Amino acid sequence: MRPALVVPFHDPTGVMFRILTAKLPRLKQHVQHIYLSVQSDEWDKDHIRLLQADDFFTLIQVERSLPLGDHFKALYTQAAAQADPQQVLHLCFLDRLTFALGTDYCDSFLADLDSLPPEDTPLIYHRSPKAWASHPDNYLALESFVTRIGETLFGKSLDYAWCHFVIRAGLLAEIMPKIQNHDLSMVAEIVLLTQDHIHTREVDWLAWEDPFLFSRDPVEFKREREANPQEVQKRLSYVLPMVEALARFARGEMG
Repeated sequence: MRPALVVPFHDPTGVMFRILTAKLPRLKQHVQHIYLSVQSDEWDKDHIRLLQADDFFTLIQVERSLPLGDHFKALYTQAAAQADPQQVLHLCFLDRLTFALGTDYCDSFLADLDSLPPEDTPLIYHRSPKAWASHPDNYLALESFVTRIGETLFGKSLDYAWCHFVIRAGLLAEIMPKIQNHDLSMVAEIVLLTQDHIHTREVDWLAWEDPFLFSRDPVEFKREREANPQEVQKRLSYVLPMVEALARFARGEMG
């Protein structure tokens, strides 16, 4: 059984939709299905109708008013319920997916999809040193802080702010009711609830995607983000709740 992808869909500029549709013929050779969440106010847009017409996709409607974590939870819950319990699901994000497909990383990305045996899940694809070197330093500093807290509490070095997580549908269905956080930090709870059996792989295709998607010079854009205090605040908004989730888990208050 080929894997399926589970992807929140949000693409105001249409750039990612164009990349995704251009790469669909090749992607369909490696992936069995894609579950996409679509916000309710975008449900009738022309590009959404195109996706609805292709049975390769299952579109899951979510209300725009939902907090981000609840949006993800609705998508993951419904995808897990509709898939075969043994189906391997890749939880990923549209910007990361289209970057991997639309760049020179496409071959290695698809090879990694093909080479992952079900018994090696759950799994986090970790950003390799090369991938992290492409990111602004403030991204690495703040997200690595959560990893270090996890090392102290649980003796494991894991990316709790993951970009790509792989899990069987049956296990995903089992853990979703246990998720407590309503914001992006809920992705850390998914790791906490599976970390006793988790695997990791380092990959280069999780390099920083924004310069490609925004057509910006990578060095200039990186410096710009490193100098922007709002970028620090944005990451603190999910990093701090992640740290609290790790503390709750260590105290036995979740799971």
